[in-house]
Amino acid sequence: QVQLEESGGGLVQAGGSLRLSCVLSGRPFHMYALAWFRRAPGKEREFVAGISRSTGTVENYADSAKGRFTISRDNTKNTVYLQMNSLKPEDTAVYFCAAGFQTSDSPSAYMYWGPGTQVTASS
Repeated sequence: QVQLEESGGGLVQAGGSLRLSCVLSGRPFHMYALAWFRRAPGKEREFVAGISRSTGTVENYADSAKGRFTISRDNTKNTVYLQMNSLKPEDTAVYFCAAGFQTSDSPSAYMYWGPGTQVTASS
């Protein structure tokens, strides 16, 4: 069974940076496309960034993340990262990593989810 575990969340001032990590265990890491989603208080879950399986040559970003966030994967460490720069208060949310077989901005494309990590950007 695939398991995902996020880390790296926390409290940061607006304009600051955080790097989220997510480790996948239970199945070969390279098989999976990976993505980050987030859910802010009172809002629905939304796509943030995605990366294709294997070598991760395809990356996709939500408009809100373009130019500030970078997704990457390290197949030797079974880990996907989300580097977040220039954080804004509106980035405050619980961030989830997800694994599936195809890169997509739809949550329904992903079969496995981590429990989430809280990111708070204070103004």
